[in-house]
Amino acid sequence: MKEIGNDALNLAIQLINRESMTPNDGGCQDLLIDALTNMGFSIQKLPFGKVKNFWARRGQAAPLLIFSGHTDVVPPGQLEKWQSPPFTGTVRDHCLFGRGAADMKSALAAMIIACKYFLKEHPNHSGSIGFAITSDEEGDAEDGTAKLVQYFQQQHIKPNWCLIGEASSQQELGDSIKIGRRGSLHGFLQVIGKQGHIAYPQLAINPIHRSFKALDELTLVTWDNGDEFFTPTSFQIYNIQADTGASNIIPGTLTARFNFRFSPASPAEQLKQRVHKILDDHDLNYKIDWKLTGQPFFSPPARLAEACKNAIQSICQIEPNPNTTGGTSDGRFLAALGCEIVELGPPSKSIHQINEHIKLDDLTQLTLIYQKILNELLY
Repeated sequence: MKEIGNDALNLAIQLINRESMTPNDGGCQDLLIDALTNMGFSIQKLPFGKVKNFWARRGQAAPLLIFSGHTDVVPPGQLEKWQSPPFTGTVRDHCLFGRGAADMKSALAAMIIACKYFLKEHPNHSGSIGFAITSDEEGDAEDGTAKLVQYFQQQHIKPNWCLIGEASSQQELGDSIKIGRRGSLHGFLQVIGKQGHIAYPQLAINPIHRSFKALDELTLVTWDNGDEFFTPTSFQIYNIQADTGASNIIPGTLTARFNFRFSPASPAEQLKQRVHKILDDHDLNYKIDWKLTGQPFFSPPARLAEACKNAIQSICQIEPNPNTTGGTSDGRFLAALGCEIVELGPPSKSIHQINEHIKLDDLTQLTLIYQKILNELLY
């Protein structure tokens, strides 16, 4: 157990030490490819634009288990607030600190090392193991896993299971796994009024005043009630602007940006129609640009979820809660392959934050969990 933990820690540190803000990979994938090549994986590099992707596979028989992950990370933010450099993996207080320690370089290290030890014990395992890795998860996500999925479809690669290393846990390792995600729909609203002198409001049309009631109504709508696995659809306004830069001008336009995190109970087109009806009912002169950044998906728990549950219970002595909360993930693309999908990774408490970290014990246990999943599915 100590050896497997040290191996995972060493690889995680090497990955964190490579600065890889989206879409830059920083050499992380070369490190993973070297490790997988030494384990007998065949490698297919699949770059698109500035994004690096690769597909690695060991074996040709079914069933096929894919590990999915990303080497890119978000920017570190205020460097002076980090207790140690964000792109230098640093061990202190029984934790590993650095950008990507939780999201998701530690999970990548755990997957690779779990595979290494599984293959030592079972070099002639059944089925096949694959790695689908991208450097475009934290950004636009247009040239990453979405392109890998297109490649799989063209090559008739049909996975049975896909295990994503996102930071799915909440308070402690293994307390939560993701079996789906809500969709994400952005709206960019422009309400058109008429600019004028603030002393002569009768000669202007104030888009701020005109918008108040409509925007308030949008925040009060119950879009749906969710279900057993999905929380209700939420609507959030995250930006409003109408300032002209002068104190004596009524602005001519108001812009508002909002987002839906939506369950399958409220399809994107239905949400758009309801928004338009509310704005029309308030007689606004407006236009909206919509951007759908992710459809919701749900993967009914089956053999992979059971293997994850059994491994977590064995290693962590807790039972995971399967849910669909949180932001979007690359699972929304992989769902098109028709395979069972589970997200299982470190606690998410520090992701995208200053002093991002993972407990050393969690890194070791996560590696052991992945190894047990391999044992249950492919031995």
